[in-house]
Amino acid sequence: MENVLVAGANGTTGKKVVELLKQSQYFNPVAMVRKEQQLEQFKNSGIDTVLADLTKDLTHTVNGIDKVVFAAGSGGKNVVEVDQEGAKRLMAVSKMANINRFVMLSSMGADNPEKFEDLQDYMKAKQNADEHLRNSGLKYVIVRPGTLNDENGTGKIELKTKLNKEGEISRSNVAQTLVRVLHDDAPHNLTFEILDGSTPIGKAIS
Repeated sequence: MENVLVAGANGTTGKKVVELLKQSQYFNPVAMVRKEQQLEQFKNSGIDTVLADLTKDLTHTVNGIDKVVFAAGSGGKNVVEVDQEGAKRLMAVSKMANINRFVMLSSMGADNPEKFEDLQDYMKAKQNADEHLRNSGLKYVIVRPGTLNDENGTGKIELKTKLNKEGEISRSNVAQTLVRVLHDDAPHNLTFEILDGSTPIGKAIS
């Protein structure tokens, strides 16, 4: 089984990713969290953990790790230092550790931050992080969902490099997509947008 580091494991989507990895026969999740009190919930479920702050040294986080899912975010409080520079820090240590695949949870609209008045700083940070990943030399997949909701996952999405429309997608469907693209048979070095749709996730990605 491959060890998958999940940055942002304590977030709403991150928790779903960890749970899916735990149920998988291919992957073993390693939950990366920022605060000591966040460790217990994962340890109680038998999930490996690592304590780390994206604004500090991350070298220790990739020991024994095969692949990475970046699902972390500052919630708008510190977008440059966490969403942008934190992602770059994790890419740098991943490169040194020869990580096999780096999956980035981005956001639809990250290629056009100017369009979003209220979220422009966040979108710019995501754009910069995505661009850095493309040029990092890592095998990568950048997943850009529409507006997230907490509906039940259908396992079906709409996926295109550019959807040219807005819409919503459940966090469950996003988590399933992030896990699916970790597989070696999934294409890599690509960026795509997703919304809830009618195509099974496995088929949409292949």
